[in-house]
Amino acid sequence: MKALSMAVLLASAVLTGCQRETDKFVEVSGRVFVFNYRIAIATYVVTLNKKAPIPEGTVAIAEFENPAGGDVLVTNEKIYPFWDKITLQSPAIHCVKKDKPYAVSVRLVDAKGETLQSLKTEVISSLDQSVMPGKPLVVGPLYTKNPEVFKPDGTVDYDSAATCPST
Repeated sequence: MKALSMAVLLASAVLTGCQRETDKFVEVSGRVFVFNYRIAIATYVVTLNKKAPIPEGTVAIAEFENPAGGDVLVTNEKIYPFWDKITLQSPAIHCVKKDKPYAVSVRLVDAKGETLQSLKTEVISSLDQSVMPGKPLVVGPLYTKNPEVFKPDGTVDYDSAATCPST
């Protein structure tokens, strides 16, 4: 009987060792603000590295703190099982402040609507959004100079008037 008990204990220890160490499907591998001055848009970009197979039909739901205040910005990204890296991008944002941490939450949700994993991170910008023009510098597919910015008389109007809350 003692031998049987030892065998069961050993088998359970071996099986426990075969299980995944964590329930992590992904981990955050990068986070940054992208300032595209040509089209006068800033966005969050968060990248995830896959650590375990992700079930078919999984969606990443990302919630980005709104630097201008108000409701969080939400995106849904379908995840394909063959992806090793997952890139999540926010809608256009405004009022990013240098050195201020902004919260980002990501949930992986399976096809049944059940949460597989939740992540929280912060993104900090090394630039203030005041470096961005208020209007796109170019328009159209050929990057034509925006006539609202580059006037026919040679003057330039970047329209970078402050429209953000002071806090």
